[in-house]
Amino acid sequence: MYAYIEEIKRLLDQVDHNHEPIDQAVQLLIEAGVNKNSIFCFGAGHAGILAQEMYYRAGGLMILNPIFSRDLMLDTEPVTYTSEVERLHGYGTLLAKKPPFTSGDVLLVHSVSGRNPVPIELALAAKEKGVTVIAITNVTYTNHVTSRHQSGLKLKDVADIVLDNFGAIGDGAIQIEGSDQRVAPTSTVIGATIVNLLVSEMVQRWPTSDVLPVFYSANLDGGMAHNKEAIKTYYDQIHYRFE
Repeated sequence: MYAYIEEIKRLLDQVDHNHEPIDQAVQLLIEAGVNKNSIFCFGAGHAGILAQEMYYRAGGLMILNPIFSRDLMLDTEPVTYTSEVERLHGYGTLLAKKPPFTSGDVLLVHSVSGRNPVPIELALAAKEKGVTVIAITNVTYTNHVTSRHQSGLKLKDVADIVLDNFGAIGDGAIQIEGSDQRVAPTSTVIGATIVNLLVSEMVQRWPTSDVLPVFYSANLDGGMAHNKEAIKTYYDQIHYRFE
């Protein structure tokens, strides 16, 4: 068996046994959805892949609102610019002015190290408006590094619920023989599993008989028609543009 696949299986097993925070997160998402509140997701750089994973996707959650910033996306050049922006004090607070946060909303924030100012500030600003924050991070990694935020706080310190991706310090999973370098990060694979786990459990436990807030594939016959009808039901919880 390949070493990377073995490591992913090991980490997934740890996620599978992390029931308490996962169930708490699922319940919060259900309450937000049923109470007509909004759900948001954010990450910077590669961490932002999870926001894209959850957004406008067949089998995905219709009421998931991504928070994107062009300065923090990987098509920005030079790509090192994204790392510099994520470390800017004040940028996360400014970014928090874009989403229509209200009390009772839920914000998922993905940051592997949990040390940079932007995700920390976004989480803090959202909490000031009564938003519950769920962090997806690497607890071992974040405990190994210092915060870059002026408060000394890390994402795990400001979140209401912390979901651990259980990866290695530095994210690389496989040790290269004869070197101290590690290769093959796990945070995207495990993070994508976590967010899809949250969505699948949320929808399976959905307590109402309403149309489910889930996208059909646009490539299935009738899929787009179904989506347009479902969007009408959840219109007030959707904050991205669509036709």
